[in-house]
Amino acid sequence: MLIRRRALLGATATFPFAPAVARAQGTFPSRTMRIVVPYAPGGSVDLTGRLIAEKLQGVLGQSVVVDNRGGAGGNLGASEAARSEKDGHTLLLASASILAANKFLYRKSMPIDPIKDLAPITRVTTGTVFMTVNAKSPYRTFQDVIAAAKKDPGKLTMGSSGTGTVSHLTLAKVCKVTGTDITHVPYRGGAPALQDLLAGNIDMMFDVIPLAMPQVREGLVRVLAAASADRVTYAPELKDVPGMKELLPGSNIDMQSWYGMVAPAGVPADRLATLHKAITGVVDSDDFRARMEPNGFTSVVDPSPAAFGTYLLAQEQLWKGLVEESGASLD
Repeated sequence: MLIRRRALLGATATFPFAPAVARAQGTFPSRTMRIVVPYAPGGSVDLTGRLIAEKLQGVLGQSVVVDNRGGAGGNLGASEAARSEKDGHTLLLASASILAANKFLYRKSMPIDPIKDLAPITRVTTGTVFMTVNAKSPYRTFQDVIAAAKKDPGKLTMGSSGTGTVSHLTLAKVCKVTGTDITHVPYRGGAPALQDLLAGNIDMMFDVIPLAMPQVREGLVRVLAAASADRVTYAPELKDVPGMKELLPGSNIDMQSWYGMVAPAGVPADRLATLHKAITGVVDSDDFRARMEPNGFTSVVDPSPAAFGTYLLAQEQLWKGLVEESGASLD
């Protein structure tokens, strides 16, 4: 899977040229912008949203605030954004699970259809899922974990940021390929799961890495495996962590999480184009990558809102298969 794509079709490469985006549109944006982050403060999505908001307000010439609306696996925040005024002043920073997986997890209770009720703008970041353990853990390699899981089925515990999230689906995929039974312990987000990992209450985590990078650098957390096919080479602390091609050759496991920016369906196309140009100019910059890559994420942009829409349709089918394979349901 592609880790980085350069911005195409006119996305600005550096910030000094970006204010022209707002000036060219005259009346848009005309007031404070809002980015709905559908998770609690402090997690990977929140960190990404706050960095984008910080940079975007200098581009669009308006204040940009982050509005955390956590709950129901991100569906509460997604619903809030979908119901907002269709003028382009409210955006949603959504994860792959919200846009592509949740409709298959919440088959009866999904409040919106992301494909119909949200307008795609662009992906903004992508990051690999990693297996981590407490630095005091006896498990020093991925193979150690798999061997222990085979010896005592169901004894090992893995914390995740929630049922049906990319961390849970990664565990299900790895267990199926390796023939192991590891007990899944879902949390309401990655932060409480990490706290229990540090406290020794769970054996491991599979999750996106930005939240845990401070603990990795402090030597409190040990990273055993990347769930992507290949190693992550852009983060110095992670470049020696083996990927699935090395650990489970032939498994075709390539678990990565991406975040994308969307708006309520019905926002005029010219405003979506303005937002696309501004957002891709921010996230495809060297400055943004320099802030994200040390934490295990990098930028990824789509050449147009329509291209992101096409990508979403393909991702929906991919995540449908992952959900079905895991047996997860949130109804």
